[in-house]
Amino acid sequence: MIQGKSIKEWAQEYPLLTKIMDTKEVFWLNPDYREVKNNKVLELTMVDIKEADARLRRFAPYIKKVFPETKASHGIIESELVNIDGFKTELFDIFNMQIPGQLYIKRDDNLPIAGSIKARGGIYEVLKYAESLALENNLITKDDNYELFTNQEFKELFSHYSLAVGSTGNLGLSIGITGATLGFKTTVHMSSDARQWKKDLLRDKGVIVKEYDSDYSKAVQEGRKESQKDPKSYFIDDEKSKHLFLGYAVAALRLKEQFVKENIKIDQDHPLLVYLPCGVGGGPGGICFGLKKVFGENVHCFFAEPTHSPAMLIGMMTGLHNKITVQEFGIDNITAADGLAVGKPSKFVGKIMVNLLAGIYTVEDNILFTILKRLYHKNGIKLEPSALAGFPGPVRLTKNKSKLDFLDNNIEEKINNSIHLIWSTGGSMVPKHIFDEYLNK
Repeated sequence: MIQGKSIKEWAQEYPLLTKIMDTKEVFWLNPDYREVKNNKVLELTMVDIKEADARLRRFAPYIKKVFPETKASHGIIESELVNIDGFKTELFDIFNMQIPGQLYIKRDDNLPIAGSIKARGGIYEVLKYAESLALENNLITKDDNYELFTNQEFKELFSHYSLAVGSTGNLGLSIGITGATLGFKTTVHMSSDARQWKKDLLRDKGVIVKEYDSDYSKAVQEGRKESQKDPKSYFIDDEKSKHLFLGYAVAALRLKEQFVKENIKIDQDHPLLVYLPCGVGGGPGGICFGLKKVFGENVHCFFAEPTHSPAMLIGMMTGLHNKITVQEFGIDNITAADGLAVGKPSKFVGKIMVNLLAGIYTVEDNILFTILKRLYHKNGIKLEPSALAGFPGPVRLTKNKSKLDFLDNNIEEKINNSIHLIWSTGGSMVPKHIFDEYLNK
């Protein structure tokens, strides 16, 4: 029994569950999408997103100083927007389907410091905590040059405090690298399916790595429990942190600037369709939230999950959110897309997405590897498997008229003017021998 019902009863109520439990690829359209225009689940606004952006800009002098790779961007952590229309021929070769409109990729795999989308939320929350401690101890004011954070008295202060996080890998990298650089004692609790090279890299940075012979949810649970015992330990909670969420949401403001610079129109006649790989949901959820605040009804977001880890899909479809795990439905949560290997979704994010997310689709691992190899040989872009989950989205969406009608009855007239944006999430820090294994696979 799952929450008082048998699996058979759940499958009768939600027929798509049968295919999901058989780990078949599915595409779910959210029946509650746009039902409520003013989502009151989370009392966050555009003001909060702009405040988060301002905080990151205050820290830019510090970031530029301690992370030389950000020198060219003057300490702003941002990724390129790249047109990959030429890759549509590869997608046609794989899926036998033409993609109308333009195809772009948001290169969060190239984000400095941590090399993944987690550089947005993870680094932001660490910096916010560091700022709060520095302000409380009168070491700085918001009008000062934040390059002061390189001074020894700041490291001395932070050395008395601890940071902790549970992670499948990339969030741990972003928090571990930033926290250790600032001077915090930093611990990353990691699931057994996290990549060894990520654990090794963290340890090389002086981060404590604790491993668990279970999945991501156990790592978060144990990390949270251990952190609660120490009043000077700050736990960054990927399952329910609004600060992580806002760090991700800032991406929407940056993307708008990039569209303006590239003279790309986003309006009712030029819809933006965004495809986001999803694990526990914080990263894609924050970005979706920000995009809806910036572009409103002119943007439609879709999450992508592995067929063996459809946690957000089952959670949102049934309305159970974090009250269930994929394992309860007989799904093993084993996938090569380690960053998406999450068995229980974020309650915090799932409830916010109820009226903001257009849909969720699932992808088989072998498709991820097929696209990984072709993208590398065609465009020279090196992504890890989980970062490829967005690529089938444009094909899966546009090949079915009913899906397009769900978004907009007139969207077929506009689809040739649409922008398909695939959000890449990680890969630039993958060691060469590991990437070669991906290619060979």
